[in-house]
Amino acid sequence: MPVFVEAVTEPSPQDRIDLAKIFADAPAWLLTPYADAAALIEAGLANRSLIAGRFNDRLLGAALLQRGSSNWRLSHLCVRKLTRRRGVGARILEESRRLASEAGQDLRLAAPAEQLEAQALAARAHLPLDPI
Repeated sequence: MPVFVEAVTEPSPQDRIDLAKIFADAPAWLLTPYADAAALIEAGLANRSLIAGRFNDRLLGAALLQRGSSNWRLSHLCVRKLTRRRGVGARILEESRRLASEAGQDLRLAAPAEQLEAQALAARAHLPLDPI
């Protein structure tokens, strides 16, 4: 399944629908500190940190990639429930790591420290976990 990862800066109406569907499947803890999925999406668009995985013209997964001066942080990674376990999240992670490396930065996973899912993802991806 060729998933292309891209920065989302000017989403089409369909992209906005897809993003809403992606984050509608997110557990409540993943949306923190945003009030809801819409607020997370708008913040990601406003600060140009929203990235997404696309397959056949549809967005299947998304995350925030914050490009800092000392390191880059990937947070709020979520994949639509219908397409989980097909490599979409791994592709977003892999591309984020590649972009950070090209910029000479380390990539860190930002997530609540008490969330076992976040701890497991950080361990599998060999990424340091930045608690939020």
